[in-house]
Amino acid sequence: MSMLTRRRLLRRAALSATATAGDGPSPAVTTAVAAAPATSCDTTTGPDVDPQDATAAPGLRFPRDFGWGAATSAYQIEGAAKEDGRGESVWDTFSRTPGRTRNGDTGDVAADHYHRWAEDLDLMRDLGLRSYRFSISWPRIQADGTGQPNQRGLDFYRRLVDGLHERGIAPMVTLFHWDLPQSLEDAGGWENRDTAYRFADYADAVFQGLGDQVPVWLTVNEPKTVVQNGYLWGHHAPGRQDPEAAYLVAHHLQLAHGLAVRALRAGDSDARIGPALNLHPCYPADDTPGAAAATRLYDGYENRLYLDPILTGAYPADVLADLGEGSRLARGIADGDLEIISSPVDLLAVQYYTPIYVTADGTTTRRWSTSEADWQQIYPDGMYDVLTRVTRDYGPVPITVTENGLPCPDVLGPDGTVDDAGRVAFLRDHFAAAHRAIAEGVPLESYHVWSLLDNFEWDQGYDQRWGLVYVDYATQRRVLKRSAHWYRGVIRDNGL
Repeated sequence: MSMLTRRRLLRRAALSATATAGDGPSPAVTTAVAAAPATSCDTTTGPDVDPQDATAAPGLRFPRDFGWGAATSAYQIEGAAKEDGRGESVWDTFSRTPGRTRNGDTGDVAADHYHRWAEDLDLMRDLGLRSYRFSISWPRIQADGTGQPNQRGLDFYRRLVDGLHERGIAPMVTLFHWDLPQSLEDAGGWENRDTAYRFADYADAVFQGLGDQVPVWLTVNEPKTVVQNGYLWGHHAPGRQDPEAAYLVAHHLQLAHGLAVRALRAGDSDARIGPALNLHPCYPADDTPGAAAATRLYDGYENRLYLDPILTGAYPADVLADLGEGSRLARGIADGDLEIISSPVDLLAVQYYTPIYVTADGTTTRRWSTSEADWQQIYPDGMYDVLTRVTRDYGPVPITVTENGLPCPDVLGPDGTVDDAGRVAFLRDHFAAAHRAIAEGVPLESYHVWSLLDNFEWDQGYDQRWGLVYVDYATQRRVLKRSAHWYRGVIRDNGL
């Protein structure tokens, strides 16, 4: 990789704001558009939106048995960081390193879900959730990332899965949501090809431990965010800025996905399995040929680098050419890898938060109002564009939306309620965009709001609140926000 390519990739990492919601933003450097001022949560599609109209119902009905749900991840909510045999993860190390997270916050306690899981499942039941997407903590199952599984860890997740079934909620389990065991990081982490094989062993242990009680498995959550935020920009664990390593990491994460798919297929399981990818629609910032060409390459790094190998069995040629034939990614592809990575999947999990507008020189610009996360432009039509693009380009693979939401400046009012009208308006508009995609033939099966609970927001600590449910961290009291009450009605009516 040339020094020019290295500098360009580092600049792209700074510009792209690719970390997604629940998943921590990068401190994006963009050229602001004067007509699109930064906004609070009370604005969705533009400065003239009236939050008082947020509950207006356009009369849209979703398919029968549509899977309305919510999502979380282990490190962001569980806490109990040193209990019942759990080992250290890269996020334990990263968050405890001074200067890495806002206010020095860690996930040591988070929302204390490990101890309050039954209460949280009751909240889900009361909301009427039909599906709950959560993740397994790898170091809770294997403290050092290898060997026999920790039975106490498996027992926790078995109680959680059984409790969901008792309440009529379908579990959707993510195997990896970024909490790599620190012992594996010490041995090279995702830069080490062997980590993909250790992941397959871990996945197999979880498949065996939870048996047939999990109908849907997701393998790797947002490999792009690990690559860009963890290895290009460095503001997520493991905190690197190394383009040479970054795209080799991308390959090993996708190899891990494929190996986990094969591990499930090797057993006698009727469960479904697929990856969870954060997709950002990329648009030219103007009508020039240069902007169109730059946007195509940008889309390659943002989307096709992850979609293509899984769904077509090949990496995009333009990205490989841009990296160079001597890149560590190109040199790291062994015979048979792409066959493993493209092992047939049963569904694709899509996570959407923001569009990206690309100029002719490869920089980005802001077109729409933003949420409290300044990397997130509010553009509901991007949901429609992402969903229809997947179906158009890759065929009718079943899709689940596993993350979509925004942070709001939520506070408890004098009457003990939280009035997050902006979140209601945001979700209403994105649900409507998803409905339009379904009407045009997209096989969308379910939709999971990010997030069920306020939680540890990675490098942003606890300053940003993304949940339907307010968490008073001092007391761990849960309070349903206005958006939660509204969402309960959406689920009850199966529509808007």
